[in-house]
Amino acid sequence: MHLDETLCRGAVKSRDARFDGFFYTAVLSTGIYCRPSCPARTPKDENMVFHPSAASAQAAGFRACKRCRPDATPGSPEWNVRSDTVARAMRLIADGVVDRDGVPSLAATLGYSTRQVERLLRDELGAGPQALAQAQRAQSARTLIEATDLPMSDIAFAAGFSSIRAFNDVVRATYAASPSELRSGVTGAASPALPHSGVISLRLPFRRPLDPSNLIGHLVATGVPGVEEFRDGAYRSTVRLPRGWGIVSVRRPVGTAFPVTLRLTDVRDLAAAVSRVRRLLDLDADPVAIGEALGRDDHLRPLVDAAPGRRVPRILDPAAFALRAVLGQQVSTAAARTHAARLVSALGETIVDPDGGLTHLFPTAEAIVAAAGERALAPTESVDSRLDEILRMPASRRRTLLAMATALASGDVRLDAGADWQAARDAMLALPGIGPWTVETIAMRALGDPDAFVGSDLGVLKAAASLGLPAARPLSSGPPRRGRRGAPTPCNTSGPPARTP
Repeated sequence: MHLDETLCRGAVKSRDARFDGFFYTAVLSTGIYCRPSCPARTPKDENMVFHPSAASAQAAGFRACKRCRPDATPGSPEWNVRSDTVARAMRLIADGVVDRDGVPSLAATLGYSTRQVERLLRDELGAGPQALAQAQRAQSARTLIEATDLPMSDIAFAAGFSSIRAFNDVVRATYAASPSELRSGVTGAASPALPHSGVISLRLPFRRPLDPSNLIGHLVATGVPGVEEFRDGAYRSTVRLPRGWGIVSVRRPVGTAFPVTLRLTDVRDLAAAVSRVRRLLDLDADPVAIGEALGRDDHLRPLVDAAPGRRVPRILDPAAFALRAVLGQQVSTAAARTHAARLVSALGETIVDPDGGLTHLFPTAEAIVAAAGERALAPTESVDSRLDEILRMPASRRRTLLAMATALASGDVRLDAGADWQAARDAMLALPGIGPWTVETIAMRALGDPDAFVGSDLGVLKAAASLGLPAARPLSSGPPRRGRRGAPTPCNTSGPPARTP
């Protein structure tokens, strides 16, 4: 990735927080790297060098600034609006694939050789997959050190390090402090009572502006009983994670961050849990770029000006949402919640929630297929009687649900962090009973595709009519399109072209 140094220096001198996460400023005279908005005195021009990622700065020998904590910035919106190999790789790394299964697994998931993935990431981000994963491990370690009472040896392995020595070396190199010094800096300042192991409280940053009104409200309004709830001012949800399960609790934002509490059965799932909560709340979006793009339309400009910083509420479990989308076809929100609640009660995995009323994880696709006789149904077969008793809906919709569950269980439809958006669309459209409304809803909420557009939705049609817009047509096929949530481009002159609405 080529960084225009003149324009990057301008962003640093103006302390423009919009560019936090897009690039990092390394200072030759001090050996530290900062976010562009760092409040410290601006370095001289000759002492500034720029890196496209925190991992690149760390690999070059720079340590994180203790004042602005550049490793804790919002992520780059590039990984949300792009579906190319590098973006898919970054989403998978954030989800912990390298820590769990190694670089060869990452490459195999992407369909490339390990050498090709290494080259692509180094060319664009200045660091390979191991260095990018190590930067994430360092951030996870710092979070666990400062937010839990776990022993350092447990933190080392929970954060993904292979040894305690590697943990100590990376933490000291990254933060210019030992793990014990990081913890004493927290406990010595205010002497808080640290929570017991498995419960982690943290703050997830975002870019301003942000309008939270449609985020938590929508999640609560469509929540599935037993899986989601609103309690004591917080949206709470169970989530299935790679090594176990967890409970996520999110409160309204304070300042420039959302207060989040995670209860994890295995703290090694911290990175995956944080990544999924960030996607749930669309925290890595660039609201200024979105507003500028949408504001070019005369009909949309007044709406954008009235509520700047709106985010698209996403989902914690993409596969579960795909199944819920099928349940929601041609019925009201209340009916969809009722169907989902019945499915959860009958097939969901039970959990114990010490802090509230959550009772289940949403059932897996495999569990639904098993309820139909552990096999896919032929077009003329009847649905298994057990599923018929659980879901009181037309047989055609139960068949569609089983088709989606079978495709998810077999891997024919992939909706994980590394999924190819267009391939997922094509695979879903090939299923019986799946149309543009379902595909675009899943693309928007589960995949996070910025080009997803539910043009046939009744609410969208009514809103378009109220604005005097023509009837909308869904974008359900065709070549990949440019997203509307493009990142600002002053420091990326060789990247993808600016996106349009």
